[in-house]
Amino acid sequence: MTARLAWAIAAKDLRVERRSKAALSAALPFATTMLLSFGFALGPGRLLLVQAAPGLLWLAGLLAALDLFSRSYQAEADGGCLEGLLLSPVDRGAIYLGKAAAVAVQVAVLFTLTGALTVALFGLPLGSSPALLAATAVLGITGLAALGSLFGLLTALGRTRQAALPLLILPLATPVLIAAIRACALLSAGSTDQVAGWLGVLAAFDAVLLATGYLVYGHLLED
Repeated sequence: MTARLAWAIAAKDLRVERRSKAALSAALPFATTMLLSFGFALGPGRLLLVQAAPGLLWLAGLLAALDLFSRSYQAEADGGCLEGLLLSPVDRGAIYLGKAAAVAVQVAVLFTLTGALTVALFGLPLGSSPALLAATAVLGITGLAALGSLFGLLTALGRTRQAALPLLILPLATPVLIAAIRACALLSAGSTDQVAGWLGVLAAFDAVLLATGYLVYGHLLED
């Protein structure tokens, strides 16, 4: 029942985004502008750009994804449907998981496009282990979506301003960001020795963030 409800909510959110394309159309230009600005700021040194590319990719993607997080409840807020979520006789944790899944898909699309741009601009090597690279992306995006779908609710409920969203998310996202950057940097350098350790860190943080969100989501809706 929980999985079916989460899937239904995720599918609904993705249908809304596919029709409007409002979130990605706002986030992608922001990420592109950041990458171009970073590239010009670091100068023409190719080695420096390649070394900094994993960090620039994840930082630009995260900052651009903040807009996706705040928009994840836009349809409910505009339609006055947040009360419906509160009154619905369903597992509130399943609602959270569905919202997180929808956000994760949108962030994955954003990171795919931003990653392609990073490869084109900075010549970031993809490494020789696409499976580990994909695992890094999935685990990193899952952690960011887990945070974003939880704190995005606070902005929709009016308990915090949208401008404060980065102040809430960035400190908590730092471990996920560091682990994802280190894993990508190692893979781009052709090394896989320590990648498993960083993937373990990502998996642990994802489990903690998802479990926390599942447990507290209902209380945030009711309070």
